[in-house]
Amino acid sequence: MGRENGVEVACVEVRGRVYGLEVAHIREIVRAQEVTPLPRAPVLIEGVIDLRGRVVPVIDLCRALHGAPAPDVRSTRIAVVEVEGLVLGLRVEAAVDVLSVAAAAVEEPPALATQAGYDAVRAVIRRADEPPVLLLSLERLLEDVYRSARAAEEAQS
Repeated sequence: MGRENGVEVACVEVRGRVYGLEVAHIREIVRAQEVTPLPRAPVLIEGVIDLRGRVVPVIDLCRALHGAPAPDVRSTRIAVVEVEGLVLGLRVEAAVDVLSVAAAAVEEPPALATQAGYDAVRAVIRRADEPPVLLLSLERLLEDVYRSARAAEEAQS
């Protein structure tokens, strides 16, 4: 992440909270479009979209983080990201801002959160007079998707 120099973060809204995605992973943010459901897909995979001739799987970030689907609102966007060579879309309620964050404002997540097994948060970004932004680890989020897929396969066996 290069914390010694800071980080560029795209802020997205999920359930009224602001989360951060490293700009280095983001290809683009597009208006939400109809998602085609995939039969028997794991619950975290909402379906696929056709993005200029490329089929892109879409994950509902609200469901991944909070266990419930995101409300369908006018500001809904899909953040198209690339993680470990995989291009996928993350459904978010809104794209909020892009921040250049100084290294001094980036902290490790609280030990209690990571010890509890919740490690999708890579760092916490402090902001003056505003709630902190939780910087998500897209790699760990992708691991959760894979784990969900394996669990769904085992349940169907």
